[in-house]
Parts: sequence; structure tokens; C-alpha cells
Amino acid sequence: FSHEWRHVVAGLSDRFRVVAPDHLGFGYSDRPHDADYSPEAHARRFSECLAQVAPTGPLTLVVHDFGGPIALDWALNHPDRLTRLVIVNSWMWSFDDDPQMRRRARMASTPLARWLYRRWNASLRIIMPSAYGDRRALTSEIHQIYLERFSDPEGRDRVLFALAASLLGSRAFFASLWSRRDVLASVPMNIMWGMCDSAFRPSFLTRWIETFPHAAVHRFVRAGHWPHEEEPRTFVDILERTLVGDVSAK
Repeated sequence: FSHEWRHVVAGLSDRFRVVAPDHLGFGYSDRPHDADYSPEAHARRFSECLAQVAPTGPLTLVVHDFGGPIALDWALNHPDRLTRLVIVNSWMWSFDDDPQMRRRARMASTPLARWLYRRWNASLRIIMPSAYGDRRALTSEIHQIYLERFSDPEGRDRVLFALAASLLGSRAFFASLWSRRDVLASVPMNIMWGMCDSAFRPSFLTRWIETFPHAAVHRFVRAGHWPHEEEPRTFVDILERTLVGDVSAK
């Protein structure tokens, strides 16, 4: 949902061209009934989107959550196009070697989980607030904007539960990304991480750092899954200085 990046867009668009797409089914995009909402399909569409809006030239790619595996497929195929890669609380591997995440993935794929997504909008009513470092940062006004985009059970099932189920169902896709990770070894990289994320634990950050030791790392000690929502001024300041080449790890 491009709304998630409103602070970044407002803070950077006077100096840079900023593109924040709504993936199919999310935000204000279309939600066709016969579409594929798996990460693999989102990745194909993202590649097609960039071919239209940024067909040539260098760019900085900022990825978050499922946006990581969705956009990193393109990045792994076009490392020469990347001026810099910015990772924000995301991943690009299967969870086969992570017992806790395997358990979570199995639970997220059950009929009960599907019912909770459809009936109670569990993704946005339960998971989203729990992943904030300080839940007070998710005001009722902000939360309502997200909830309104998924007011219908069918859309929650087709779009949101599809991603929950993909944690197991798309293991081969995630593993394929990880198998190509060396392609990014020479790409300038920043990792901006909310340390109080209940969804993506600090062990995720450790894996990124061990895999890409050249990355500059910025830890948001009090933020959770959405540092760009929870500490937008600091986030935008670091990102802006990163884009102009005046930033160091903190």
C-alpha cells in the first residue's frame, strides 16, 4: 500500500523521483477475482511495472516485508541497475531451517487462520498492531485507512491470506532468491531495521548482516515492523543522506 510510504514520498520527492506502487489487490489498485496473488506473481508484475515506469538507468530500491521477495527477484536479475539496495524488515529465504518460523508458517496456512483472515481481518486487526514497537504509534485514524482497504472478507481471503499461505507454499521461490544472493555482494546496501518487530525477529537482521557484511546498518531501537511509519523523521533523514552518499552505520 503506497500510503505506507507517504512520509518518504513527502520527504524526498522535492529532490528525487519517488515511485511507490500499490501491488495488485492492495491499496487503490484493482483486485480482479481471477488474478494470482502469490509472491511469484507479484514479482512478475513488479518487473513489468519497472519496465514501464523506469525502463532504463540506475535506481535505488527500498523493500519492506513481502516487498522484499517480491522486488528482490527483479534486483537479482538486474544488479547492474542498482545504485543502492535498502532493506527494511524483510527477508529473501525459505524458512526450512528456522523452526519457529516454520511453526508460524504452518499455523498461518490452516483453515482456522483462513477463517480468521476472512471473518476478523486478522492480518490488520491482530498481526499489524502486535508488530509495532509502540502500539500508540498506530493511531485509530491511521489504522482505519488500512482497514478500509480490506473491508470485504473475499478480498482479505484472496489477497491477504494468499500471502500468509505462501510462507509455506512459495518456499521454492524464496529458496531460489537465496540461492542467487551472491549477485548482490557488490551492490551498495543499507539495512534499516525496527528492533521491536514481533514478526521479523533480530535473528533476521543477523542473517542479513552475516550474508552482506558490507551493508550499512541502522537500528531503530524502539520501532517495530514499520520504522518508516513509527519513526518517519529519522527514517527519512537517514534515507535522504544515504541517497546523497552522506551516511554511515549507526
